Amino acid sequence: MTAPAADRAPAPDRAPAPVRVARFRSSRRVPAALTALAVLGAAGLFLYDLAAVRAHRPGMEWRRELTRQLERQTPADPAVLVGAGVLAVVGALLLFLALAPGLRKILPMRPPGTAAGIRAGLARKAAAQVLRDRAMEVSGVQSARVRVRRSHAVVRAASHFRELDDVRADLEEVLAVGIAELGLAHPPRARVRVTRAPVGKR
Repeated sequence: MTAPAADRAPAPDRAPAPVRVARFRSSRRVPAALTALAVLGAAGLFLYDLAAVRAHRPGMEWRRELTRQLERQTPADPAVLVGAGVLAVVGALLLFLALAPGLRKILPMRPPGTAAGIRAGLARKAAAQVLRDRAMEVSGVQSARVRVRRSHAVVRAASHFRELDDVRADLEEVLAVGIAELGLAHPPRARVRVTRAPVGKR
């Protein structure tokens, strides 16, 4: 049986203040390559068709058909509206991929004060595993599940003895120390939920 959390080092009075650290950005090689290939293919088709027309040869059949369709269609036609909506969604998705940092599974850590230009990150699964190990050290905790997000860490624990309020208080204390020791630039807030373990699993 492990010692109660009260016998351990006391939790800090407050969590470290958040530090302005840029999130890790994804290179997004696959979306960029697919977009470049699509643009290159479309540009190649238009250039080929333009060269054929300049050489006094008939243009490509799809372009002539597209021209005839555009002569008959109006902006209020359903087909035009659907096509415009699809293009708008694709454009919004491309803008989102270009502007969003990505790499949501990596949490930026506080920069070391003595080494300029060095950045460090911690995977969410690794942070969750560390906090779960800390939670399992609390007396009375039989099992624990931890999910770490950007702003909070959700901890669900099952206790097979001791009062639930006492276990919750010890968990909050231990997790406050564990989160502070992770060294994250934006320490998440712990959300602790303690339930009684089923009788058959004690």
